[in-house]
Amino acid sequence: MTPRTRIVRLVTLILVAVVAIVAILFVPAIPQPQDYHRFADAREFFGVPNFWNVLSNLPFLFAGLAGIAIVVRNRFAGGLAELRTHYVLFFASVALVCFGSGYYHWTPNNATLVWDRLPMAVAFMTLLAIVVGEHIGERPAKIALWPLVLIGVASVWYWHYTEEIARGDLRAYGLVQFLTLVLIALVLVLFPSRLSGSGYLWCMFVGYVIAKLFEEFDGQVYDVLGHVISGHSLKHMIAALSLWIFALALKRRRLRGIQT
Repeated sequence: MTPRTRIVRLVTLILVAVVAIVAILFVPAIPQPQDYHRFADAREFFGVPNFWNVLSNLPFLFAGLAGIAIVVRNRFAGGLAELRTHYVLFFASVALVCFGSGYYHWTPNNATLVWDRLPMAVAFMTLLAIVVGEHIGERPAKIALWPLVLIGVASVWYWHYTEEIARGDLRAYGLVQFLTLVLIALVLVLFPSRLSGSGYLWCMFVGYVIAKLFEEFDGQVYDVLGHVISGHSLKHMIAALSLWIFALALKRRRLRGIQT
């Protein structure tokens, strides 16, 4: 990639982010729909309400711990040593999703939803920094990591604060989740990775999209499957599986030596 091409692509990435941020300012505040807290499968077992939605979060814990173990044991030949902190933080956030989401699904309401969204926001922003590091350069990834994490945490705090004062506004959190996905996809398309096997990241990306579809059609999936398991529970398992794919990537990819 020539320096000129690289600059054009970087400017494109920045413009997409700026346009999205400016555009969202013209969208009215989006309060948290209370229907969000009502799930198709609310069955209780062993005294645990919404049992399967709670239990289906366990794969996040396993995926998170597996990823941390790979990095701590220095077995991540499929990653960059300079991004060790990024990988650990990402998988630690994934592991915490198990507890935050499990807590929320035990008692679904706005107050518990905060603990569901906090680790997810950190994971999203950390993953963006990782992709930047692997495709654009380690230095910008190191510079961006903690500001991005702070933005993610602040987006959840802002949403919760606006709900508390009856002016609920999900716009910032929506940007953290969906703009981050768009930017990750653009980086994957526009910038070659220093590591082989970029298909792992695409599989993780597609897995998350599929998981969101199962979430959207929670009740329909529950009906089609004869009330055995709901779309939301399957969403948790599919999302966790996509994170397992990234843990595998850290073991199986190899450095290609592309100059960034």
